[in-house]
Amino acid sequence: MAERLIELRNIKKSYGSVYALGGVDLHVDKGEVLGLVGDNGAGKSTLIKILAGAVRPTSGDILVRGKPVHGWNAARSREAGIETVFQDRALAVQQSIVRNIFMGNEIANRFGFLDVEKEVAEAQRLMREIGFTSKVFTPHSIVGQLSGGERQGVAIARSIYREADLIILDEPTTALSLTETNKVFHFVRQVRASGRSILFIGHNIHHVYDIADRFVVMDRGRVALQTSKAEMSSAEDLIRFMEQTAHPTPAEAAQGAA
Repeated sequence: MAERLIELRNIKKSYGSVYALGGVDLHVDKGEVLGLVGDNGAGKSTLIKILAGAVRPTSGDILVRGKPVHGWNAARSREAGIETVFQDRALAVQQSIVRNIFMGNEIANRFGFLDVEKEVAEAQRLMREIGFTSKVFTPHSIVGQLSGGERQGVAIARSIYREADLIILDEPTTALSLTETNKVFHFVRQVRASGRSILFIGHNIHHVYDIADRFVVMDRGRVALQTSKAEMSSAEDLIRFMEQTAHPTPAEAAQGAA
């Protein structure tokens, strides 16, 4: 049985009388890529924020490696080895790769000064670990010169340096070409090969199907389906399931009744 990194049990989040999450059960195992999909308003963003510790659930349990964690917040999330790469990637595009990787987590020598040589060596190691194969770029290359897929690689490398066991990628292939998407997939596969896990959130079902080992489909704040790739023969199967489970909005329902 696979080692369970994190598990959510009956997680609910309400804002007044409105439920963003209505009782979510979800888990991520070590060394897997879990694809999370769902239409707008399905609750994916709220779930990500809860995992990152930015939002506290109204009720429910969060377990890390089988043990309940109380007082869940951003610090507890990071202690659990969870790092989130949001859509904007939070990169300083005018700075170098090495500066972006260590920003806020600089390596200092015994005198308290910045150890540039050690940071460069560590950046090179991280770039090799995730499969940053282009010899055009070095740790001193400016991030603004990188393509979209390569910038995702820098954000992933930063997460690995922070000792992440689970990296959450929020829409990592949005607005990327096929070539750049394949670069992101390459980075993700390298991370999985190292024994780490990825929670891959996307609107493009074909992208999610291609890279994920297992899928969670959310609908209106609840988990509508959890399944493995072995049980879904194609992306079209996932799309058909989402179409069958989709509920109309109140406005759509009123229009249909008129």
